[in-house]
Amino acid sequence: MSWAWEYAFGAEETARTAPAAFLTAVERKAAELVRAAEAQYLHGRAHREGDPKGGDITVPGGMFRYQIVVRAERVYIVQLTHLDF
Repeated sequence: MSWAWEYAFGAEETARTAPAAFLTAVERKAAELVRAAEAQYLHGRAHREGDPKGGDITVPGGMFRYQIVVRAERVYIVQLTHLDF
């Protein structure tokens, strides 16, 4: 298995209606998170400790919340917040 990111829970539904520019920014940052997690957790499937605390990242047009699950080698986007002014 290789590291990747994906939408989880209600974020997938929100992504269907969010503006393309906002989603592009989210996807770019998610890819950066994947590269960082892959470098930090070289043997992700063999990881025996707890998962790191997730966080929030601000992007143009809003923010998103993520969670890293090391043994699954995944970065999950669990919430999207688009500021539609």
